[in-house]
Amino acid sequence: MTDEPEWTFKRRDVLILRELSRDPQLSSRDLSRILEEKYDITVSHVTVSESIRGMREEGVFREAVIPNEEYFIFALFEFRFNTERFAEGWRDAMEYVRDSPNTLFYFLSDGEYQWKAVMMFPDRQSESRWIHECYKTHGGVIDNIRNSVVHNVLKFRTDPELLDSLHRGDEEG
Repeated sequence: MTDEPEWTFKRRDVLILRELSRDPQLSSRDLSRILEEKYDITVSHVTVSESIRGMREEGVFREAVIPNEEYFIFALFEFRFNTERFAEGWRDAMEYVRDSPNTLFYFLSDGEYQWKAVMMFPDRQSESRWIHECYKTHGGVIDNIRNSVVHNVLKFRTDPELLDSLHRGDEEG
């Protein structure tokens, strides 16, 4: 688990993140120009680059290569642990899922304390083989795996407007 980054957002930082969420390929020169033209913020491309590097190093955002959803099938896996065998194998099972190359996103949810993972597979056979191997290796501790096929992905991005909540208005630049 990671800690919350220690970063004080300037308005400029949020705008940079917004523009990068629209187009991750923008250069710092492009961003500098956009900041000036759209937001009336004059800043050098060097400053933009330093801001991006600082946010990246602090862990403000993560960069991941996510292939187009047409190349893979996606599945939502949900499971919980057998409480009778929890102590003996929960960590190995948790790490097995977390460290799987098929795992895109892995998290806990409340309620029945469900572990969930969004996973990617090249085909249904690979998905089935993964489930088989998971049960073979960790079946004693895993109470149940439920998987749902994710199809017709209709949205797969971060909306730039959501990032506005990161700036608290303390600093303008």
